[in-house]
Amino acid sequence: MANFDYLCNDMCALKLHIPSIMRRSSILIIYTGGTIGMKTDEATGALVPFDFSGIYDEFPSLKRLKVDIEVMTIKPPIDSSNVSVENWVHMARLIRDNYTAYDGFVILHGTDTMSYSAAALSFMLENLAKPVIFTGSQIPIGILRTDGRENFITAIEIAGARNEDGHPLVPEVALYFQNKLMRGNRTTKFSAEALNAFASFNYPALADVGVNIQYNHAAIAPYAPDFSDEFRISESMCDDVVVVKLFPGIRPATLRTLLLESGARGVVLETYGAGNAPTSEWFVDLVKEAVARGIIVVNVSQCKDGAVQMHLYETGLALQEAGVVSGHDMTIESAVAKLMYVLGKNLPLSEAVGLMRRPLRGEFTL
Repeated sequence: MANFDYLCNDMCALKLHIPSIMRRSSILIIYTGGTIGMKTDEATGALVPFDFSGIYDEFPSLKRLKVDIEVMTIKPPIDSSNVSVENWVHMARLIRDNYTAYDGFVILHGTDTMSYSAAALSFMLENLAKPVIFTGSQIPIGILRTDGRENFITAIEIAGARNEDGHPLVPEVALYFQNKLMRGNRTTKFSAEALNAFASFNYPALADVGVNIQYNHAAIAPYAPDFSDEFRISESMCDDVVVVKLFPGIRPATLRTLLLESGARGVVLETYGAGNAPTSEWFVDLVKEAVARGIIVVNVSQCKDGAVQMHLYETGLALQEAGVVSGHDMTIESAVAKLMYVLGKNLPLSEAVGLMRRPLRGEFTL
């Protein structure tokens, strides 16, 4: 595990309180990096990291929210293309170490790998009963027509939202972007240009944001204060995982290298349509050999919308009979993160496969 002392040493905490006559939600904002935290330097015209000490000058409307805010900035900021398992562990530790002090958390993150990070944290944060809302932007926060302003303010409002009993409205890891709140492990970034860059193709939005925030309570994970175990994090994530995307003409030698010679303990197999793959004898034999070696192979569809149903067609049935685990309607991001989480527990193979076959955080629909 990498040493993150330099992050902790350079962590700056800014306590920003607003007088109130009633109990307010307390929110910890964790800025990890990304476009949302960039602003134009007036002297040079270059984009530089935003100074969150001026948060209320930049976002005066925050004063009208019933929240108290503290901001932690990781220095140096992480380019989301460089996000690693170690970064996920560090984020999880920050939430663990501050869990009792805050009612909710907002993680500002680069968009390129935000769905991976949201999925990973959804598994790593065990017995979570508070909101952890990821958000970011396509346009830097310092640009006049930035989408970051609305994403940022609304994510804070959602993280601080409680019902009449004082319980959080969204006690799970979620991702907010362009008027949609989505379950974190159900999202994928589908556009490099559009402001609504993220979608949850196989699960309804947790909330739609317009003039008002309309929460879809039936889709949100229930608040569960009676957990038998207290909140904790799983720090052991196994990155011995590979993704194999099928394509017409894939060669036996290529598949053998990826499945059997890469040292992988888990494989995400991106198949066609409803989970279909070649029925060639060499293909099925390689998959069977991988499963026989104790490698967990999970079948997810290359299609964004829809689910794997291996029993429907002969081509998918061959994989099912070979011992491949159905990923149902999981995203590729969620399948990768879940495999890392499950393999990191170093359980007996049958138990690990059992965890992969059932939803742990609402990541797929049975």
